[in-house]
Amino acid sequence: MALGLGALGASVHHHQGLGTSSSAAAAAAAAAVLGAVSVGGGGSPVAPPPPPPPPPIIPSPMFALPTLNFTVSQVAAVCETLEESGDIERLARFLWSLPVAHPNIAELNKNEAVLRARAIVSFHSGNFRDLYTILEHHKFTKDSHGKLQAMWLEAHYQEAEKLRGRPLGPVDKYRVRKKFPLPRTIWDGEQKTHCFKERTRSLLREWYLQDPYPNPTKKRELAQATGLTPTQVGNWFKNRRQRDRAAAAKNRSVLSGSLAPSGHKTS
Repeated sequence: MALGLGALGASVHHHQGLGTSSSAAAAAAAAAVLGAVSVGGGGSPVAPPPPPPPPPIIPSPMFALPTLNFTVSQVAAVCETLEESGDIERLARFLWSLPVAHPNIAELNKNEAVLRARAIVSFHSGNFRDLYTILEHHKFTKDSHGKLQAMWLEAHYQEAEKLRGRPLGPVDKYRVRKKFPLPRTIWDGEQKTHCFKERTRSLLREWYLQDPYPNPTKKRELAQATGLTPTQVGNWFKNRRQRDRAAAAKNRSVLSGSLAPSGHKTS
């Protein structure tokens, strides 16, 4: 769900703790850019850009944009707000709108929130080469590891499925993980398995008891909470429903056997 401009401006204000009129003006300017790059919205319509192929994550120098005095912290705050909202298209448009000649471009290109946003947009747009480059060449903090690891693995799974022309089984996925191990930039050296961590499984089970058939919005919320992708969340729920149905069928079979006439004997 797209955020309103007021909410985005307030979010930037909240992230930065802005207290001066100049900072508030910069936050308002950030919200204005989001309004310019967003799809739809209130007020008079803004002519959309021509429909090129999926835009690169780093804007082209040929793309003419207004140079606004955003600080790196303000850009990072907007990236985090849009990431949390799950509005990937709007996040991509915001990244695309950033001026190439930003006065702090070097610092911007090292900011974790901005790099994570670029990685997320690359993943969702299918630009896996860009995703791998970002993840392999920048060191991320542990708080970002879960989500970035999930994207790294899922991207390699999707590439392998496309190459094989069929869905991957557990053995196939194991081979993919062995062939493409997690880079140390998003891994602290702790051994991982294809099984989810206990905290993740506990959260998934809790949601499953409330609703075994989560809608896309709930899947995205769970993905945000667990660091998984919506596809992984959906697969977990599907597998859990299948296991529960199999267990219920087995219990019915055992129960029907116990209720058989007492005179009936089996050899």
